[in-house]
Amino acid sequence: MKVNYRVDGPEGAPVLVLSNSLGTDLQVWSRNIEHWLGSFRVVRYDVRGHGGSAVSEEPFGIDDLGRDVVGLLDELAVARASFCGLSLGGAIGQWLAAAEPSRIDRLVLACTTARFGEPEHWLDRARRVRAEGLEAIADSVLDRWFTSGLPESDVAGFRDMLLATPAEGYAATCEALSRWDFRERVREIETPTLVVVGGDDPVTAPSDVELLVAGIPDARLVVLDGAAHLANVERPDAFAAAVSEHVALQEAA
Repeated sequence: MKVNYRVDGPEGAPVLVLSNSLGTDLQVWSRNIEHWLGSFRVVRYDVRGHGGSAVSEEPFGIDDLGRDVVGLLDELAVARASFCGLSLGGAIGQWLAAAEPSRIDRLVLACTTARFGEPEHWLDRARRVRAEGLEAIADSVLDRWFTSGLPESDVAGFRDMLLATPAEGYAATCEALSRWDFRERVREIETPTLVVVGGDDPVTAPSDVELLVAGIPDARLVVLDGAAHLANVERPDAFAAAVSEHVALQEAA
Protein backbone atom coordinates (compact mmCIF):
# COMPACT_ATOMS: atom_id res chain seq x y z
CA MET A 1 0.00 0.00 0.00
CA LYS A 2 1.50 3.33 -1.11
CA VAL A 3 1.34 5.79 1.79
CA ASN A 4 2.00 9.46 1.18
CA TYR A 5 3.99 11.06 3.99
CA ARG A 6 6.15 14.00 4.95
CA VAL A 7 8.95 14.14 7.51
CA ASP A 8 10.00 17.37 9.26
CA GLY A 9 12.15 18.23 12.26
CA PRO A 10 15.66 17.43 13.43
CA GLU A 11 17.23 14.05 12.73
CA GLY A 12 17.75 12.09 15.91
CA ALA A 13 14.85 13.74 17.74
CA PRO A 14 12.02 11.60 19.16
CA VAL A 15 9.61 10.62 16.40
CA LEU A 16 5.97 11.78 16.53
CA VAL A 17 3.59 10.28 13.97
CA LEU A 18 0.42 12.20 13.09
CA SER A 19 -2.62 10.38 11.69
CA ASN A 20 -5.46 12.36 10.07
CA SER A 21 -9.23 12.14 10.42
CA LEU A 22 -11.80 10.89 7.91
CA GLY A 23 -12.08 13.30 4.99
CA THR A 24 -8.86 15.21 5.68
CA ASP A 25 -5.20 14.79 4.76
CA LEU A 26 -1.85 15.53 6.36
CA GLN A 27 -2.47 19.28 6.00
CA VAL A 28 -4.99 19.02 8.84
CA TRP A 29 -1.96 19.45 11.14
CA SER A 30 -0.73 22.67 9.50
CA ARG A 31 -1.74 24.83 12.49
CA ASN A 32 0.11 22.61 14.96
CA ILE A 33 3.28 21.55 13.21
CA GLU A 34 5.45 24.57 14.03
CA HIS A 35 4.95 23.93 17.74
CA TRP A 36 6.58 20.50 17.43
CA LEU A 37 9.42 20.92 14.97
CA GLY A 38 11.95 22.13 17.53
CA SER A 39 11.52 19.05 19.72
CA PHE A 40 10.35 16.17 17.54
CA ARG A 41 10.96 14.44 14.25
CA VAL A 42 7.41 14.74 12.91
CA VAL A 43 6.00 12.21 10.44
CA ARG A 44 2.70 13.27 8.86
CA TYR A 45 0.98 10.81 6.55
CA ASP A 46 -2.28 10.41 4.66
CA VAL A 47 -4.45 7.52 5.80
CA ARG A 48 -5.15 4.99 3.03
CA GLY A 49 -7.64 6.40 0.52
CA HIS A 50 -7.00 10.00 1.55
CA GLY A 51 -4.77 12.74 0.17
CA GLY A 52 -1.87 11.28 -1.77
CA SER A 53 -2.15 7.75 -0.37
CA ALA A 54 -3.46 4.99 -2.59
CA VAL A 55 -7.11 3.95 -2.66
CA SER A 56 -7.38 0.30 -1.66
CA GLU A 57 -8.79 -2.10 -4.24
CA GLU A 58 -10.00 -4.43 -1.50
CA PRO A 59 -12.12 -3.82 1.62
CA PHE A 60 -10.06 -3.06 4.72
CA GLY A 61 -10.43 -2.57 8.44
CA ILE A 62 -8.86 -0.35 11.08
CA ASP A 63 -6.34 -3.12 11.70
CA ASP A 64 -5.17 -2.81 8.09
CA LEU A 65 -4.77 0.95 8.54
CA GLY A 66 -2.68 0.21 11.63
CA ARG A 67 -0.48 -2.15 9.64
CA ASP A 68 0.03 0.63 7.11
CA VAL A 69 1.61 2.63 9.95
CA VAL A 70 3.85 -0.27 10.94
CA GLY A 71 4.95 -0.53 7.32
CA LEU A 72 5.69 3.19 7.23
CA LEU A 73 7.77 2.97 10.41
CA ASP A 74 9.68 0.06 8.90
CA GLU A 75 10.28 2.04 5.69
CA LEU A 76 11.65 4.94 7.72
CA ALA A 77 13.72 2.62 9.93
CA VAL A 78 11.93 3.88 13.04
CA ALA A 79 11.81 1.26 15.78
CA ARG A 80 9.54 3.19 18.14
CA ALA A 81 7.51 6.40 17.88
CA SER A 82 4.86 8.36 19.69
CA PHE A 83 1.54 8.50 17.88
CA CYS A 84 -1.14 11.18 17.75
CA GLY A 85 -4.35 10.23 15.95
CA LEU A 86 -7.32 12.48 15.23
CA SER A 87 -10.77 10.84 15.17
CA LEU A 88 -10.21 8.01 12.63
CA GLY A 89 -6.51 8.37 13.40
CA GLY A 90 -7.31 7.81 17.06
CA ALA A 91 -8.96 4.50 16.23
CA ILE A 92 -5.78 3.53 14.39
CA GLY A 93 -3.78 4.57 17.46
CA GLN A 94 -5.87 2.38 19.74
CA TRP A 95 -5.25 -0.65 17.54
CA LEU A 96 -1.53 0.07 17.31
CA ALA A 97 -1.10 0.44 21.06
CA ALA A 98 -2.93 -2.83 21.72
CA ALA A 99 -1.57 -4.91 18.83
CA GLU A 100 1.91 -3.43 18.34
CA PRO A 101 2.86 -2.04 21.77
CA SER A 102 6.60 -2.42 21.12
CA ARG A 103 6.36 0.23 18.39
CA ILE A 104 4.50 2.96 20.31
CA ASP A 105 6.16 5.05 23.04
CA ARG A 106 3.31 7.42 23.93
CA LEU A 107 -0.21 7.74 22.57
CA VAL A 108 -2.49 10.73 21.99
CA LEU A 109 -6.13 9.92 21.22
CA ALA A 110 -7.73 13.10 19.91
CA CYS A 111 -11.48 13.54 19.41
CA THR A 112 -11.96 9.81 19.03
CA THR A 113 -13.85 6.88 20.48
CA ALA A 114 -13.74 3.10 20.75
CA ARG A 115 -16.90 2.90 18.61
CA PHE A 116 -18.28 5.54 16.24
CA GLY A 117 -21.99 4.86 16.54
CA GLU A 118 -24.22 2.35 14.78
CA PRO A 119 -22.85 0.47 11.76
CA GLU A 120 -25.82 1.33 9.55
CA HIS A 121 -25.03 5.04 9.86
CA TRP A 122 -21.63 4.46 8.23
CA LEU A 123 -22.97 2.08 5.61
CA ASP A 124 -25.62 4.63 4.63
CA ARG A 125 -22.97 7.33 4.34
CA ALA A 126 -20.77 5.09 2.19
CA ARG A 127 -23.68 4.36 -0.16
CA ARG A 128 -24.55 8.05 -0.44
CA VAL A 129 -20.98 9.14 -1.16
CA ARG A 130 -20.63 6.50 -3.87
CA ALA A 131 -23.92 7.58 -5.44
CA GLU A 132 -23.79 11.36 -5.04
CA GLY A 133 -20.20 12.31 -4.18
CA LEU A 134 -18.79 14.12 -1.16
CA GLU A 135 -20.60 17.36 -1.97
CA ALA A 136 -23.81 15.67 -0.78
CA ILE A 137 -22.54 15.36 2.79
CA ALA A 138 -20.11 18.28 3.01
CA ASP A 139 -22.33 20.71 4.93
CA SER A 140 -23.26 18.21 7.64
CA VAL A 141 -19.63 17.10 8.02
CA LEU A 142 -18.34 20.65 8.40
CA ASP A 143 -21.04 21.39 10.97
CA ARG A 144 -19.59 18.62 13.13
CA TRP A 145 -15.98 19.57 12.52
CA PHE A 146 -16.18 23.19 13.68
CA THR A 147 -18.05 25.57 15.94
CA SER A 148 -19.49 28.78 14.55
CA GLY A 149 -16.41 30.60 15.84
CA LEU A 150 -14.11 29.44 13.02
CA PRO A 151 -13.95 32.07 10.23
CA GLU A 152 -15.83 31.16 7.05
CA SER A 153 -12.64 31.51 5.00
CA ASP A 154 -11.01 28.82 7.12
CA VAL A 155 -14.06 26.57 6.88
CA ALA A 156 -13.97 26.95 3.09
CA GLY A 157 -10.40 25.67 3.01
CA PHE A 158 -11.35 22.55 4.93
CA ARG A 159 -14.36 22.07 2.67
CA ASP A 160 -11.95 21.98 -0.26
CA MET A 161 -9.83 19.41 1.60
CA LEU A 162 -12.90 17.23 2.18
CA LEU A 163 -14.04 17.46 -1.44
CA ALA A 164 -10.55 16.56 -2.66
CA THR A 165 -10.75 13.21 -0.84
CA PRO A 166 -11.33 10.32 -3.27
CA ALA A 167 -14.97 9.28 -2.96
CA GLU A 168 -14.12 5.59 -2.97
CA GLY A 169 -11.42 6.09 -0.34
CA TYR A 170 -13.91 7.93 1.87
CA ALA A 171 -16.67 5.35 1.36
CA ALA A 172 -14.39 2.39 2.02
CA THR A 173 -13.18 4.05 5.23
CA CYS A 174 -16.80 4.54 6.31
CA GLU A 175 -17.27 0.80 5.88
CA ALA A 176 -14.17 0.17 7.99
CA LEU A 177 -15.61 2.41 10.72
CA SER A 178 -18.89 0.49 10.57
CA ARG A 179 -16.96 -2.58 11.73
CA TRP A 180 -14.90 -0.73 14.35
CA ASP A 181 -15.71 -1.63 17.96
CA PHE A 182 -12.77 -1.58 20.36
CA ARG A 183 -14.78 -1.15 23.56
CA GLU A 184 -13.78 -4.53 24.95
CA ARG A 185 -10.13 -4.06 24.03
CA VAL A 186 -9.22 -0.61 25.34
CA ARG A 187 -8.06 -2.23 28.57
CA GLU A 188 -5.31 -3.92 26.54
CA ILE A 189 -3.67 -0.53 25.96
CA GLU A 190 -0.74 -0.10 28.34
CA THR A 191 0.96 2.73 26.45
CA PRO A 192 0.94 6.04 28.38
CA THR A 193 -2.09 7.78 26.89
CA LEU A 194 -3.46 11.30 26.64
CA VAL A 195 -7.10 11.73 25.59
CA VAL A 196 -7.93 15.13 24.08
CA VAL A 197 -11.46 16.24 23.22
CA GLY A 198 -13.17 19.42 22.13
CA GLY A 199 -15.61 20.79 24.67
CA ASP A 200 -18.24 21.18 21.92
CA ASP A 201 -17.50 18.01 19.99
CA PRO A 202 -20.81 16.52 18.76
CA VAL A 203 -19.14 13.28 17.64
CA THR A 204 -17.44 12.06 20.82
CA ALA A 205 -20.01 11.94 23.59
CA PRO A 206 -18.93 12.25 27.25
CA SER A 207 -19.65 8.55 27.71
CA ASP A 208 -17.26 7.74 24.83
CA VAL A 209 -14.52 9.81 26.41
CA GLU A 210 -15.13 8.27 29.82
CA LEU A 211 -14.82 4.77 28.36
CA LEU A 212 -11.35 5.58 27.04
CA VAL A 213 -10.15 7.41 30.14
CA ALA A 214 -11.49 4.78 32.54
CA GLY A 215 -10.52 1.81 30.40
CA ILE A 216 -6.90 2.74 29.63
CA PRO A 217 -4.71 2.54 32.76
CA ASP A 218 -3.57 5.99 33.96
CA ALA A 219 -4.93 7.77 30.88
CA ARG A 220 -5.13 11.56 31.24
CA LEU A 221 -7.86 13.79 29.82
CA VAL A 222 -7.62 17.30 28.38
CA VAL A 223 -10.81 19.11 27.34
CA LEU A 224 -10.38 22.06 24.97
CA ASP A 225 -13.27 24.48 25.32
CA GLY A 226 -14.45 26.34 22.24
CA ALA A 227 -13.66 23.47 19.90
CA ALA A 228 -15.78 20.93 18.07
CA HIS A 229 -14.58 17.69 16.42
CA LEU A 230 -11.34 18.99 14.88
CA ALA A 231 -10.09 20.50 18.11
CA ASN A 232 -6.53 20.73 16.84
CA VAL A 233 -7.74 23.29 14.26
CA GLU A 234 -9.86 25.49 16.53
CA ARG A 235 -7.51 25.38 19.54
CA PRO A 236 -4.15 24.83 17.79
CA ASP A 237 -1.86 26.27 20.46
CA ALA A 238 -3.50 24.51 23.39
CA PHE A 239 -3.72 21.25 21.46
CA ALA A 240 -0.07 21.35 20.44
CA ALA A 241 1.04 22.23 23.97
CA ALA A 242 -0.88 19.28 25.45
CA VAL A 243 0.65 16.88 22.94
CA SER A 244 4.15 18.28 23.47
CA GLU A 245 3.91 17.92 27.24
CA HIS A 246 2.66 14.34 27.02
CA VAL A 247 5.20 13.17 24.45
CA ALA A 248 8.09 14.95 26.17
CA LEU A 249 7.41 12.94 29.31
CA GLN A 250 8.92 9.97 27.49
CA GLU A 251 12.25 11.75 27.39
CA ALA A 252 12.06 12.58 31.09
CA ALA A 253 11.21 9.03 32.08
